[in-house]
Amino acid sequence: MIAMKNLIFLIFLGLIFSFMSCEESHIEQHWQKGNLHTHSLWSDGDDFPEMIIQWYKDHGYQFIALSDHNTVGNSIFWYELKEREFSNNTLEKYQDRFGDWVETQIDSNKTYVRLKTFDEFKSKLEVPDSFRIIKSEEVTSSFERKPIHINVTNIQEEIKPIRGTSVIDVMQKTLDVVHEQRARLNIPMFAHINHPNFGYGIDVEDLKKLNGERFFELYNGHPSVNNEGDDTHIDIETMWDLINIHYHKEGKPPMFGIATDDSHNYHTLSPKMSNTGRGWVMVNSKSLEPSSLILAMENGDFYASTGISLKRVLLDKQKISIEVDPELGVNYEIIFLGLQKGSDEVVELKKVEGTSAYYNIGDKDIFVRVKINSDAKKDSPPMTSETKKAWTQPFLVQ
Repeated sequence: MIAMKNLIFLIFLGLIFSFMSCEESHIEQHWQKGNLHTHSLWSDGDDFPEMIIQWYKDHGYQFIALSDHNTVGNSIFWYELKEREFSNNTLEKYQDRFGDWVETQIDSNKTYVRLKTFDEFKSKLEVPDSFRIIKSEEVTSSFERKPIHINVTNIQEEIKPIRGTSVIDVMQKTLDVVHEQRARLNIPMFAHINHPNFGYGIDVEDLKKLNGERFFELYNGHPSVNNEGDDTHIDIETMWDLINIHYHKEGKPPMFGIATDDSHNYHTLSPKMSNTGRGWVMVNSKSLEPSSLILAMENGDFYASTGISLKRVLLDKQKISIEVDPELGVNYEIIFLGLQKGSDEVVELKKVEGTSAYYNIGDKDIFVRVKINSDAKKDSPPMTSETKKAWTQPFLVQ
């Protein structure tokens, strides 16, 4: 078992170096922007799938995953319009944009609209070379009223909510079902743990015990998910470091952090609503094939962002280099953080004010990650106090 764990580390480190290292003058990186957590009228979102997808398509994203609760949207479903839809003019906006594509019927003074299936809206809106739509599901369960939500990216078969004897039991059983589907169908897919601090349902000790999980939400744009924690619960970024310290000790590959919108609300923009454009991933992949995007993410070849764009993220055996794609008049701070031999905590290794920085890897370093701060206010939500940030994945050195 120990030999196998060591082999996993060596393979992972080799992949990291092969994907991320080369001479800076020859590097070519292809950053693809995507959101992996989005809701529509198929569950608890407030707009039609095509309208939501079109927003992301119009705003410079290269891929999107609609991840509705406990459905992959593959059945015939006539949605009954409610007061909310009438107040938002949801149907009128849909008809204005998509015309005869929209199917409606009236029965007993009730108005119904057929929700298009995944295959239908994918065929209408996807452009293979520039915009991909990835099938997803938010497998939504709980234990003793603690919410346990796990997204599955590139899922092929719907997964029913899992029941179990504890939070960790529900999570692990869900992951095992995902791994079984992936192996049986031989199609790349992955699970990620959603918003651990939502309802404070998942704590760091639960996440430490998982086997086979590689992703969780470092940032989620929903206003109710408690990214920053509170007086009795740690913030998600601290949780991330504690997980990876433990995973290193256990010989497990690192947990990667993603940023998502978790968007539900598309008609009213407000800090109290879960709107679009709050968090995303930037994946270094020349191809937009889901298999290529997933391979890059599983190799840690991506970063999470709430508004900062990076030109380059470079790693070789001696140095990590970061270059920001700056906005005019914005100040940036690049912080290298890491775990070192003889330490049980992630510490600040170097901090640079500016748009580019590097860190020389030392003999004591075990893993290093980079956080980029700015003084620019985020674009979403309106009137937010949040500033734009970005995070690389932890690079294994030892």
